[in-house]
Amino acid sequence: MRTFLLIIISSITLIACGDKVKTTEEIISSGNLQEIRAKRAEIVAQQTAIHEELQLIDDAISTIDTVKKVPLITSFTAKEEVFNHFFEVQGNVTTKDLLVVTPEYNGILTSVLVKEGQKVSKGQLLARIDDGGLGQQLAQLEIQADLAKTTYERQKRLWDQKIGSEIQYLQAKSTYEAQAKAVTQMQQQVAKTIVKAPFSGTIDDVITEQGSVVAAGQSPLFRIVNLSNMYIETEVPESYVKDITKGKKVKAEFPVLGKTFDAQVRQASDYINPANRTFKVEIDVPGKDQAIKPNLTAKLQINDYTNEKAILIPQSIISENAEGEQYIYIIDDKNSENEGIAKKIIITTGKTQGDVIEVLTGLTSGTEIIKEGARSVKDNQPVKVINYEESTTNN
Repeated sequence: MRTFLLIIISSITLIACGDKVKTTEEIISSGNLQEIRAKRAEIVAQQTAIHEELQLIDDAISTIDTVKKVPLITSFTAKEEVFNHFFEVQGNVTTKDLLVVTPEYNGILTSVLVKEGQKVSKGQLLARIDDGGLGQQLAQLEIQADLAKTTYERQKRLWDQKIGSEIQYLQAKSTYEAQAKAVTQMQQQVAKTIVKAPFSGTIDDVITEQGSVVAAGQSPLFRIVNLSNMYIETEVPESYVKDITKGKKVKAEFPVLGKTFDAQVRQASDYINPANRTFKVEIDVPGKDQAIKPNLTAKLQINDYTNEKAILIPQSIISENAEGEQYIYIIDDKNSENEGIAKKIIITTGKTQGDVIEVLTGLTSGTEIIKEGARSVKDNQPVKVINYEESTTNN
């Protein structure tokens, strides 16, 4: 075959050029169609001969050189593991023990007994308001009540001995009971002039100074807060209503403080706000960390999905074909020298978390998957593993 091609080339050259060899440029410029076609046939014949020569050389190299030029890749083994998926929302720290104390009585604030930053106990006296003479009225009522009590007790002893009339006994009893109720009512009124701590905590702010005139239910006196019962409140879209329940894991981060901690959902509201289609969720906050304050902003990652036997792979190794199907490459028939065949498999995926994605179908535990080099290999191509990992994730 090679000899035949050389004869053709020589013949074409002699016919086309005669005694003088013309260059390709000269032949083209001559405009002689026969010579141009002859030159083309010559070049094609030369190209065919060179290709056959190269093929012979490549075959010889493959026979002599035992070192195969195969793609070098890394791999890992797919295995079942726990997969926790989290979604992110923003929340604010709050507490149910945060209250602005207002008076229950109109009058002059005669004394303020606490300072800002002072710790107080539930029921501790914080301030007094001028009672406007209620204390004197109470003293008089107590005296009258004591007299009515004495009269009633004596009348009762007589009546028990069948002395006196029943009407006298009943009148004495009625008078005593009326006086006792009057004393109780006046005591309640006087008690309103004393301001006490509704719960144990810290006086965050003294709002009204001593000597000021205050109005019941209107004038703010103190702000008291208890940091031991704080929680984070956030609003979650209604699409998560089935997934977010009490006890779900939460990762809370306070960017301002540079702090992160693990917590749980302590309450998920059963009410969906029709205005924004969200429901409220409360997350516990460690009460001993005094750096965390009410109204502090927190980033929350809430666990909405868990798969105890998930197979996870890096998203970077997944490709997509023209039909929109996702595929990866696995290693088949690997020998003792870590050489095997790359095989393409179609997979379906689920949720993602960071750099990994959950594989739902198409992959089983124990399969060796190509990692580095996954986008450069082809189906059924020989490959060589240079680095092997037991797993590619740390969930």
